[in-house]
Amino acid sequence: MSDLFVHGGARSDGRDDAMIRSHRTHSLWFAYLLHRLSGLGLAIFLPAHFYVLSLALTQPERLDGFLHWFEQPIVKFAEFGLVFLLAVHIFGGLRIMALEWLPWSANQKTLAASAVAGAFLISTTFFLQAI
Repeated sequence: MSDLFVHGGARSDGRDDAMIRSHRTHSLWFAYLLHRLSGLGLAIFLPAHFYVLSLALTQPERLDGFLHWFEQPIVKFAEFGLVFLLAVHIFGGLRIMALEWLPWSANQKTLAASAVAGAFLISTTFFLQAI
C-alpha cells in the first residue's frame, strides 16, 4: 500500500490520487461493480443449491421438509433477488463481450442502463409469477 500512495498524493508512476480515483466516477463503474457483485452472489448461492439438489437423491423426505420452507414470503423475495443477480450477470457479460468485440460508441452507457432495466424486468416478472 505504501508503494501505491506516497506523500503529497503522487505515485511513483507520476499519477496522483485524483487520477486514480477518477475511474470510479464514470457511470460504467456501477455496471462493472454490479457485474462483480452479482457473480459473487451467484458463487455463494451455487453450493447451497447443489446441496439442496443432493437431498433429492440422498434424503427425499428431508428435501420435502426443506421445500416447505420455500413457501415463506421472504424466500420468494430472495428468489426475486437471485433471478435479478442472474439476469444482471448475464447482461453484464454481454456488455463485456460488446466492449471487447465492438467499437466504442457513446451509447454504451445507455446500453448498460438498459441491461440493468431488462434484468429488473425479468426478475420482477418471475417474482410476480411466484407469488
